[in-house]
Order: sequence, then C-alpha cells, then structure tokens
Amino acid sequence: MKIYLNNQLVDSEDAKISVFDHGLLYGDGIFEGIRIYGGCIFKLEEHLERLEQSAKAMMLEIPMDRGALLSAVSDTCRANNLKDGYIRLIVTRGVGNLGLSIRNCEQPQVIIIADKIQLYPQEYYEKGLKIITVPTRRNNPAALPPTIKSLNYLNNILAKIEAQNLGYEEAIMLNDQGFVSECTGDNIFLIKGGILYTPKIASGSLKGITREVVMGIAEGLDFKVVEADLTRYDTWIADEMFLTGTAAEIIPIVEVDGRTIGDGLPGKNTASFLKAFKQKVTEEGFHL
Repeated sequence: MKIYLNNQLVDSEDAKISVFDHGLLYGDGIFEGIRIYGGCIFKLEEHLERLEQSAKAMMLEIPMDRGALLSAVSDTCRANNLKDGYIRLIVTRGVGNLGLSIRNCEQPQVIIIADKIQLYPQEYYEKGLKIITVPTRRNNPAALPPTIKSLNYLNNILAKIEAQNLGYEEAIMLNDQGFVSECTGDNIFLIKGGILYTPKIASGSLKGITREVVMGIAEGLDFKVVEADLTRYDTWIADEMFLTGTAAEIIPIVEVDGRTIGDGLPGKNTASFLKAFKQKVTEEGFHL
C-alpha cells in the first residue's frame, strides 16, 4: 500500500512521523473521512471545504491549496488502484516541543491513506442495528466545537467502549443538557408523523457530509426536515430511525435502549433514503 506523506507517496512501512508531532502528542490536527465509489470520489469538494474550515477555526495552516489536495487524494487512490473504499485525509500541527504552544510547530504534515473499509457487517443493513444510550456525554460545543473535525476522539471512544462492553456496536451520546447529540461516529435521524427529525448542530452534532446529503434527499421524497432538541423519549417513540456517516452511509436502527422502533424491521422510508443515496453516489462526485 502507498501512503501520501508530505508531497510524496511512500510504502506503508515507510510512512512514519515524529514522536514529537503534536497530532500524536496532543491530538492537535484535523481529518476527513471520504468515500470512493466506482472510481468516483464522493463529495470531495465538500470534504475539502470542511477540512479548510476546521483548519481555519483552529488556526492551522494547511501547506497545500485545495487544488493540490484534490490531486494528492486522487494520486493516492490511483497508486493503490482503489476504485471502491475509504480515504482518510489528515493534517497534523507538525513537529514541536513537549508543550502545548503551537509556536514551535513550523510545518504541518499532510497524510492520506486510501484503503478498503466496511464499518458494519452487511446483516445490520438488512436487519437493522440495535443501539443504546450511554452515560458519557458529548463534549460541550463551547469547549470543543464539533464542527472542527479534530484528531481528538477520546470523547467518542469512551462512549464506544461503554456500548461495546454492553454488547452493542453503536451508542447515542447526549449533550450536557440531556438532549440527543449524535452517535459515537454517526449522525442521527428519526421519522415521526411523516417528518424527518435530526439534532441541531448546536446540540453537539457534527455537520456531517452524509447528513447534508440526506437532508437534500428529503426534499425529493417530500419530507419536511426539522432540526430540533431531541430527547431519549423522542427516539423511543420514533416510527423509523437511521444513522448516517461517510463510512456507515445510511444504516437502519430497529431498537433503542431496549425499545423496538416501529415494527422492529428497517422501515420503508429508510429504504427509500438509502436507495436515493445509492443513486447519488453513482451520479455525483469527482472522477479519477
């Protein structure tokens, strides 16, 4: 496998960074997870725009412009003969000293990994996923804005550990006010009374690329979209529920906290959203 590392493609065993990189020492960096379908990189421009916005928010200067990043992502996919899979684009603060100050970090590093991925087994897409609400709360947006897609995922990892220790693959995280925020790696949608609901960004949710795609699909399916403060009760009484994410795509939820969602099977509306999403990935994107 070839890894893009600071303007060159290197073998994976040679893709090494310094132990003094602040991305490693402090989680000081950003990333994007991007999908490629049939040689077409889905929503690449949108991912690069979000990367740039994350960088600006944390005062991190990406050492490449968007055109160069686009070419680097494409070159990495070609070098690995990747037509279908997952791309991880990372920018770290770079090498510094053993302190929090960024003043000694002179050169940010760009890393691109392109490989195969399957986040969930196929049976979960066919039969649905059971999830649980965990005690670990989502970071307060005033402390660490979720709109910055940073390398610091400890908050999500702790919630994931709690879920898996209880036998679940995914978990709902609440914010410090007790409202539904998101899952450990995915955005949340629920359908109730013919309306599509999703937590507000202010609730601590990531402004997901797939989330935005689904909200656009909703218009074509004649669904009103409402971004709201949602409670656990709202999830328990939903007619249908699904999660969205770049890696997960759209995955149906059939149980929350032991409560059956709908009839306990993936809903027909969820299937319509998934069908429309699959259509988009074949029509839209950046061709290699």
